[in-house]
Amino acid sequence: MTKLKNVARGQLINFGIWAVILILFSVWVGSWWLLLGLIILADIYLTKFIPWSAWKKSKNPRIASILNGIDDLLFALVAVYIINIFVFQNYQIPSGSLEKSLLIGDFLFVSKLSYGPRVPNTPISFPLVQNTLPVLNCKSYFDWPDWGYKRVKGIGTVKRDDIVVFNFPAGDTVALYRQNPDYYTLKDLYGEETVRLDKAQYGEIIYRPVDKRENYVKRCVGMPGDSLQIIDNQVYIDGKILPDKRNVQFVYYVETDGTLIKDEIFRRMKVNNDDRVFASGHIISLMGFTPNADGKYNPIYKLPLTVEAVNILKKMPSIKNIKIETDNIFGEGGYYPLEYPTGWSRDNYGPIWIPKKGATVKLDKINLALYHRCIRNYENNTLDVRADGTILINGQAATSYTFKYDYYWMMGDNRHLSADSRSWGFVPEDHIVGKPIMVWLSLDKDRNIFNGGIRWNRMFRFVESFN
Repeated sequence: MTKLKNVARGQLINFGIWAVILILFSVWVGSWWLLLGLIILADIYLTKFIPWSAWKKSKNPRIASILNGIDDLLFALVAVYIINIFVFQNYQIPSGSLEKSLLIGDFLFVSKLSYGPRVPNTPISFPLVQNTLPVLNCKSYFDWPDWGYKRVKGIGTVKRDDIVVFNFPAGDTVALYRQNPDYYTLKDLYGEETVRLDKAQYGEIIYRPVDKRENYVKRCVGMPGDSLQIIDNQVYIDGKILPDKRNVQFVYYVETDGTLIKDEIFRRMKVNNDDRVFASGHIISLMGFTPNADGKYNPIYKLPLTVEAVNILKKMPSIKNIKIETDNIFGEGGYYPLEYPTGWSRDNYGPIWIPKKGATVKLDKINLALYHRCIRNYENNTLDVRADGTILINGQAATSYTFKYDYYWMMGDNRHLSADSRSWGFVPEDHIVGKPIMVWLSLDKDRNIFNGGIRWNRMFRFVESFN
């Protein structure tokens, strides 16, 4: 009681502020265990039975200064960790799968509040690192404790046409030396035994918890319960056309009369240096181009273009022909589900039904191919098929299955150059990370910092404005 009588007014105010924050946070995340922290707060600010700050006291001023610096650093790391989990995180666009909506070199604020932040599966981990510590090249997290899926209430839910950041669903199993393409594609290409036994080429095969799988960003085009189909590059939902966003682009082959396209035209079309390539080899003839009288072809570019960019080219007298790339030049295979011969391709895919929480499907050969990873990998059931065709789920014979989660279908706006749900299937609700809100920095890798390297016109703009 004597200690409480000596408590300063400032200490009471500090305790009150932090106590209210902790109580509100506990209510929000729905965890009453966090209220035990009130005991710690009371001792830190009021009773002081435990000398919490004794470790950083030293008679040597230099050592005391270092210890105080460590204290500040630890506090900052904890604060960043909490903000990163529950409020927002930074994300950099690493690839062109969403061009021209989001560009390589865009840095984003990704809101965790938009869809509700997840309680981490791996709560003990190093902040600001996804799964591997740089330099040390080891795991950035501890496997224990391993918490199940829980999402705190957010201010909204995933909607069609949202750009969404999510954990890579095929990243549950990883060949450390060959992470692209994913393990399931490697297994389909080279056989499971080869991938698992050839450690020199593929490395260890490891499992990653949901929240430690790589972050991807795509556009949500298919919602739970939708029937989705792609016909000649056009997405249909339940038999109706889903209008393309204005920045959706496809690969085109562009033939000129011999004149090369100037840099300023490429910039008007927003085609970066890496995408300015010439077509060559047998693909030219497969696309239906014919040589001149001398047996040589005119210059033919292979370019990812939006409708706006195509219209720019059509107005140029030096352009002879523009053809959209057809997927028949690549042959079949390589699309989800890998182990079942559907005949689906990049531009003509489905129809495929997207699982919805509480919905039930009949388990036949095609449905097993489509949904076995949902049943086994994402919803954590055992799934076996006997020689006589009997299907066992958790050891019990089953002819149908009822889904526990909602699932989504994600695609890139750069439709011909995006590895997306057509390649690796559905995205479960527990893999959803957040919604990109704002571009806070945009760097053009084709230009130096003093010559247009910073895209000022994209900075501090809401992502919605690029749709």
